[in-house]
Amino acid sequence: MPADEAERTLLACCGSSHWARRIAAHRPYPDLDALLAASDEAAYDLTPADVTEALACESLTLLPDGAYSAAHTALSAAHAAYESRFGHVFVICLDDTPAEESPDLVLTEISARLSNDPDKELTLAAEELRRLTRGRLTRSPL
Repeated sequence: MPADEAERTLLACCGSSHWARRIAAHRPYPDLDALLAASDEAAYDLTPADVTEALACESLTLLPDGAYSAAHTALSAAHAAYESRFGHVFVICLDDTPAEESPDLVLTEISARLSNDPDKELTLAAEELRRLTRGRLTRSPL
């Protein structure tokens, strides 16, 4: 696919235009492992501005269908507190977490990370973005 189309597709995996351009520019990759390694390397090189750009493209972590309303209320309040403190949505990779455990994990992690200073939290959010990106690339039709 043309580079600009590849970049648009890659932006669905990670919202950093710098990351998407870099990954698209080094195609083709011999296999998924090479793509994931390149993705990790590019993610580790993101500047705080690149991470902020990518975070702006993320949405709230959704609860699984059938979650009870108290969980929705608690998570909504936690997400609001997090966004108020840090100015971006809370991101966490739940790829290896059973769906029934994800609400508790998200609430626990938001609560724990609310005490971080902004620089430390940006570093943690960047790592979660890297993990999310790996999972998205694995499931992507690239």
